[in-house]
Amino acid sequence: MKSIAELNTLHDSLQAQMKPRKKGAEKCPVQAVDINKHDVQKQILVCGGTACVASNSQNLQKRIRQEIEAHGLTETVQLIQTGCHGFCENGPIVTIYPEGTFYVHVKAADAKTIIEQHVLQGTVVEDLLYRDPVSKQHILTNDEVPFYKKQVRRVLARCGVIDPENINEYIATEGYQGLAKALTLSQQEVIDEMKKSGLRGRGGAGFPTGKKWQFCHDAAGNKKYIICNADEGDPGAFMDRSVLEGDPHSVLEGMSIGGYAIGADEAYIYCRAEYPLAIHRLEVAIAQAEEMGLLGDHILGSDFSFKIHIKKGAGAFVCGEETALIASIEGRRGMPHPRPPFPANCGLWGKPTNNNNVETWANVASIIRKGSDWFNSIGTEKSPGTKVFALTGKINNTGLAEVPMGISMREIIFDIGGGIPNGKKFKAVQIGGPSGGCLPDKMLDTPVDFDSLSSIGAMMGSGGLVVMDEMTCMVDVAKFFVTFTQSESCGKCVPCREGTMRMLEILTRITQGLGSRADYDLLQDLALSIKASALCGLGQTAPNPVLSTMKYFADEYKAHIEEKRCPAGACADLLNYVITEDCKGCGLCERNCPANAITGEVKEQHVINTALCIKCGTCFEKCPFHAIVNE
Repeated sequence: MKSIAELNTLHDSLQAQMKPRKKGAEKCPVQAVDINKHDVQKQILVCGGTACVASNSQNLQKRIRQEIEAHGLTETVQLIQTGCHGFCENGPIVTIYPEGTFYVHVKAADAKTIIEQHVLQGTVVEDLLYRDPVSKQHILTNDEVPFYKKQVRRVLARCGVIDPENINEYIATEGYQGLAKALTLSQQEVIDEMKKSGLRGRGGAGFPTGKKWQFCHDAAGNKKYIICNADEGDPGAFMDRSVLEGDPHSVLEGMSIGGYAIGADEAYIYCRAEYPLAIHRLEVAIAQAEEMGLLGDHILGSDFSFKIHIKKGAGAFVCGEETALIASIEGRRGMPHPRPPFPANCGLWGKPTNNNNVETWANVASIIRKGSDWFNSIGTEKSPGTKVFALTGKINNTGLAEVPMGISMREIIFDIGGGIPNGKKFKAVQIGGPSGGCLPDKMLDTPVDFDSLSSIGAMMGSGGLVVMDEMTCMVDVAKFFVTFTQSESCGKCVPCREGTMRMLEILTRITQGLGSRADYDLLQDLALSIKASALCGLGQTAPNPVLSTMKYFADEYKAHIEEKRCPAGACADLLNYVITEDCKGCGLCERNCPANAITGEVKEQHVINTALCIKCGTCFEKCPFHAIVNE
C-alpha cells in the first residue's frame, strides 16, 4: 500500500463485510439461512480470548466449522474467531449476526444445535441465552445484558467484534485512518492534539501523555525510540493482555503515531512471555502491517519509516518500572536506576525514549482520527475518556469492564459486576494492585478518577479491581500483597529489599496471634519510611496496602493483636471452630471434613476434635444451620 488514497479505497471496499456486525443490525429478527443464496447471510463469532480458549473454545470452533461444511453452508455462513468480550465468567461466548444473538457457556456439543436450530430453522436456542440472575429472564443480545449497559467501549470497541488476526477487518473498522491523518499533520500538531485531549497514562501514574511526548520530541538526538509496556504484572489484572489478543493493530497504530510525533523510527513492545496468545497475535499483526506497507519504510508513501520489535519479558514485576524495563530490553538485569536522567532524554541505549502502556497506546489512533473534543466528551475535566478495569475476587461478574472516568466504585461493583456472590456482604475493594489501597464500603461512592482516588490514599493503577467480602481478613490481605512485592523486589535499594521483608515479618506475627502494640506502631513507621525513601515506584507504593488497611480497618488489627482473634475467620493460627447447640445432627460437616475431625450421631450435636482439626473452614462453610462458630 503506497498511499493514503489506496488505504481509503481498501477501507471502502472492506466495509461491506462488517455491515452485519454494526449496532443497527443487532435487533433484526432471527431468520433461517437460504441455502440457495451464495452470499454470506450469517456470521458466527466465537470468542478466542484466553479465558474462552481455556474453556475449550478452539474445539468449539472446530465443531462449528465441521457442521457448516456438513450442511453445505460454507458460502452462506462465515465463522470468525474474535478476541475477548470481557464477560469472562460466561465463556465460551458465541454471537450470531446480523441479529446479534448472544450465547454463553457454549460447549462443542452445542455446535450441531446452533447450526440446525438457529441457522437453518431461524429459531433461537434458549438454553444458551444469558439468563439475568435478578429477573430470571433470558436476554437475546449483549447490549441488554446488565454487565454491558453502563460500559462505554472505546478501547475495547473491536474486542469480540473483529478477527484480531485479519488486518482487513481492522481496516474495515476505520483502522489506520488515525495514522493516515497524522501523516498529513506536522509532528507538533499531533502532539498538540494529544495535549488537548488530556489523555493520561493508563499504566498507573496518570502522567499527561501529550506532555510526555513533548519532552521526548524536544530532546536532542537523531535516534529515538518508542516503547509499549505490556508487562502486566498486577495480580488479577488482564486488561492489556485482552487488548493485545483482541485488537493488536490498535496498539501498533497508536505506537506508529507516537513514533511519527516524537521523531522515532524504531519501537519495542515489552510483553511478558506468560502471554503466548497475545505475543502470537502481535507477531501476526506486525507481519500483516509490514506486508501491507503500514509498518516499515516510507509508510503510506511518506518520509516516515517505523519498525516494531517484540521483546519477551521473564515475568519480573519490577520490569513494569520503565528504567528496569529498558535495562531488560538491553539485555541487562531488570533493575531501576535513579532519575534524572529521565528516559525522555536518556532511555533505551542512551537515546531519548517514550514509554506508554498498552491501553494508552490503544487510545491514540481514535483521538487523532476523531479529535480531542470527542475524547473529552466523557469522563471528568482532569481525567477524560474511559478506563478498562479487570473485575476479580468475590464478585459475580468477573471480567473486563470499560467505563467512563468519574463513575462510582459502587456502580462498577454492583451494577456492572453484579454484586457479591452467595449473599455475602461487601467488605473492601483493592484498586491498583500491589501498589494500590484497600477501600471500605463507605468509599464506594468515590468517583473513579486519578485525583479522587489519590485524595483518599488509593490509586488507579493499571486497572485491577479485587473485590472482597465479609469473609476476608484485611490483615491477611495486607500480608498477601506485601508477600508479593517482597518476592518481586529487585533488591537494589535497602528500603525495598529490607523494609518489605521486615513488614512481612510483622504482619506474619500479627496473623499468628503473636503481634503486639509495638509491632503495630513499628509497622506504620516502617511503611511511611519505605514510601518516602525507596528508589522506584514498586518500593514507594509497596506500603500502600498496609497503610490503607491500617487506616480503614484498624479494628481488625486490634482484634488480632489484643484479642488474638481473626474476626473474618481467615487466619488459621487464630481459629478455634466449635459446634454450638444449634446443630441439627445432619452430618454434613462430618462428611466433608478432610481431617475426619468431626464426630457425632445422626440428629445429635456433633463435636470437633481440636487435636485433629486443620482449621480449613470447610465445616464452617458447609453447615446449613450456622451452628459452627469461631471462638
